[in-house]
Amino acid sequence: MRKILFTASICLSLNLANAAVLATVNGKDITDTELNKRLEQVLAGKSINSLPAEQKRMLIQQYIAQYLIIEDAKKKGYEKDKLYSENLELAKESILMGVYQQKLADDVKVDSSKVKALYEKNKDQFIEPAAVHARHILVKSDAEARAIISELGTLKGSALTSKFEELARAKSIDPGSASRGGDLGWFGQADMVKPFSDAAFSLKNGTFTKTPVKTQFGYHVILKEESRAKKQLTLSDANVKRFIENQLKAQEVNILMNEKAKELFQGAKVEIK
Repeated sequence: MRKILFTASICLSLNLANAAVLATVNGKDITDTELNKRLEQVLAGKSINSLPAEQKRMLIQQYIAQYLIIEDAKKKGYEKDKLYSENLELAKESILMGVYQQKLADDVKVDSSKVKALYEKNKDQFIEPAAVHARHILVKSDAEARAIISELGTLKGSALTSKFEELARAKSIDPGSASRGGDLGWFGQADMVKPFSDAAFSLKNGTFTKTPVKTQFGYHVILKEESRAKKQLTLSDANVKRFIENQLKAQEVNILMNEKAKELFQGAKVEIK
């Protein structure tokens, strides 16, 4: 789906009772609800938990880094700095504009027939690409990768997965996945470098690469666990419906904002010199 610039952000309801803790920083819980709210524009209609494991982990780490910097700024007393005060006033105006837009959005009712029409017109945008769930072991040399492949031998099923996880934790130089037994979560064809994707997508479920896969990062041994085919998403999918409703609502709010600005402009004493 294409990312739509939505100036009138539609706030998500916070259901703290059902929030799942994704990380803890100095005793503070970071929940999925908090991240969905804070990263709403980045997620573009998705939830943090729907992302591939590596992408999810990256966003969590980025959010934590930002949180720690903000906390450090508070300790340094930057909230009392003149520069902070000046920027705070600008931020207040921006927030007030957002509230104004939100109040308009609250009164906008989206016609279900328009939702359906927009879906049908842009059906090709609502396709979930084929994806695989895989693990990998990354090493520096071809010889190391071949030794791992030899050690995996003819293992199958749970024995193969167990041994693969053990070797990934012990030998993989990828810090992001090694601690998880090489687990990369779900990813699409375009999410990884081409040699890696080509190899992962060509494997059968439950099998691993019998020759090392070379990329700019090193040499990979890949275990493909699961796969899912490309899928046409329908209006019954809550995310699709919400995405289209938000897009239509944004368009309507922008029209209302322009009309309101024109009305206020005409009623004000304006002199442009």
